[in-house]
Amino acid sequence: MKLIKVGTAALNQTPLDWKGNSDNIISAIEDAKAKNIKILCLPELCISGYGCEDAFLSPLTADFSLRQLEKIILHTKDIIVCLGMPLFIEGSLYNTSVLVVDGEIAGIACKQFLAGDGVHYEQRWFKPWSKQVVKEIDIFGRKVLAGALIFELGGIIVGIEICEDAWHVNRPARDFVSSGIDIILNPSASHFAFGKLETRKRIITESSRFCNSVYIYANLNGLEAGRIIYDGGGVIASGGNILLQGKRFSYKPYIVDSVTVDLDLNKVRKTKNLNTICQSDVKLEKVIKNFTFPEISFDNVSVTISKWETSSYLKHEEFTRSVGLGLYDYMRKSKSRGFVLSLSGGIDSGACAVLIFYMLKQMVHELGMEKVKKRFLSIFDNIRSFDDIYLNILTTVYQRSNNSTDNTYNAAKTLAGDLGFSFHNLDISNLVSEYTSLIEDTVKRKLDWELDDKALQNIQARVRGPSVWMLANIKRALLLTTSNRSEAAVGYATMDGDTCGGLCPLGGIDKVFLINWMRWIAISGPLDLGKINAVTLITEQKPTAELRPAKEEQTDENDLMPYERLDQIEKAFIRDRKSPIEIFKTLLAKDAIEEEKLILIEHIRKFLTLWQINQWKRERYAPSFHLDDESLDPKSSCRYPILSGDFQEELNDLRENVLSE
Repeated sequence: MKLIKVGTAALNQTPLDWKGNSDNIISAIEDAKAKNIKILCLPELCISGYGCEDAFLSPLTADFSLRQLEKIILHTKDIIVCLGMPLFIEGSLYNTSVLVVDGEIAGIACKQFLAGDGVHYEQRWFKPWSKQVVKEIDIFGRKVLAGALIFELGGIIVGIEICEDAWHVNRPARDFVSSGIDIILNPSASHFAFGKLETRKRIITESSRFCNSVYIYANLNGLEAGRIIYDGGGVIASGGNILLQGKRFSYKPYIVDSVTVDLDLNKVRKTKNLNTICQSDVKLEKVIKNFTFPEISFDNVSVTISKWETSSYLKHEEFTRSVGLGLYDYMRKSKSRGFVLSLSGGIDSGACAVLIFYMLKQMVHELGMEKVKKRFLSIFDNIRSFDDIYLNILTTVYQRSNNSTDNTYNAAKTLAGDLGFSFHNLDISNLVSEYTSLIEDTVKRKLDWELDDKALQNIQARVRGPSVWMLANIKRALLLTTSNRSEAAVGYATMDGDTCGGLCPLGGIDKVFLINWMRWIAISGPLDLGKINAVTLITEQKPTAELRPAKEEQTDENDLMPYERLDQIEKAFIRDRKSPIEIFKTLLAKDAIEEEKLILIEHIRKFLTLWQINQWKRERYAPSFHLDDESLDPKSSCRYPILSGDFQEELNDLRENVLSE
């Protein structure tokens, strides 16, 4: 029997931030050595950053990665470390993991299955490695093996499969088993999505079971490149049981978790847990490295898992934690001095304010009050107390027009006050009147709501843009836009008006979820968010743009359709790829009367028409966070032509199908 302390590190990296990334890696390695960890797994492409996009195509990215590797190796005395980086081999770029043993490169594993769905486009930059191939390459003047490798390290057999490799049936682990594998390392960049943790845990535990080995999974943490959030949460499993589940959504630059594992080196390796699922005829090249593992005692090591870290808890909590961390990382990595928010008194802008409040609370909880104060003292000149941080971190602005109501004003002002953020009230009525008069002089007639409804609504939203942009520029802060996914689907937003901003935190989530989330916040949200009375003022109102005269009692759902129906059609059409007829049959109630059928047809028609004509808006929305696999972001998930047909043939089929029944 052999007892070995192994570890996994979650790193908050930034693409092409060579010093920042290498500093995090070196700090994690030194931390691991201080904890007597002997095998440390770091995330995929951690040296360069995973989200380098087309910068991967530049040889400079791989060259600088090698430079950092050379520096990092100096810190690997007496430890085994797995490091992810891009590497050119014979003119092609590969996604690789370098195994460094006691200050020397033992070999390089190359990714065999590239991620190419959803937010992933690895095939654009990398070439998949053929599993039967091993090549000898030159690294720092030495010959090193790269490709399909296993490593014998002090009598312990180690294999590597990189992220997506583990999600395929014909995965590298199938080939490791016949070699009597003891430890499998999985350096990953697995993005956050609601409920994805449970899927990961199943793969990891089952992998450790059928290989009868220790499986060590490492992941990135934080908002790396601007859209994709990584939740960290390294996992170590053995024989089908989780031994360690690391912290998720951390605000720290790195976290190293470890556990002592028990390896049985006396077994007959050729007969170890062989079954038809895992057998393979592929011959792996073995790299033998002498490495001395110190004798350690099994000091009643307990399973280090805390309840809130391992469950996918409530979707509401995952949303709060992921977006809070995303806001924190976007602010600091863009070097913004806080945020500016047009606080309308509605659900969307109110949610943004609550999330920033949560972000600050979590920063103090994790980093400590002194570190938080020190960080903001370097940003703001007028910090005297912690309350001053709240006043500076978020500047809120309510911009009243003639159609605004006291309800939304009171909700906005009360919320900002309860949260401790600065609040400003600007009256835009005169500006709207001036623009209206200017255009009336141009078109030689008076504008009225019957003929000019859209223009008269949009000018109010657009007049609000310059003021908040100006405040953001003066404060050198990040202007937030508040559109959600439901609005994006149908273009229910004014370009250069309420879409003004550099980041759209809610763009990846639908309206129904946001409404329910705010109600959850009001009742039982995390920390002391549930004590904020103003949240109830917001949730009691019907969502409205407040752009038409008050007597018309404008609401979003009257303009569009019930949000629940809108989200159902969106999911059926975008996520499930259903035709209009299939959408109709899916959503039609069993006892629906004729009138309800006609209403459903109209809702489907309206959605598809608005979807088709508003792709240009989705192309121009500010970046948003990817929170699930239903994102409409055309830059990362949902590509659609800007110009396309108008669904007339499809809608005709729907009408004919319904009428013929």
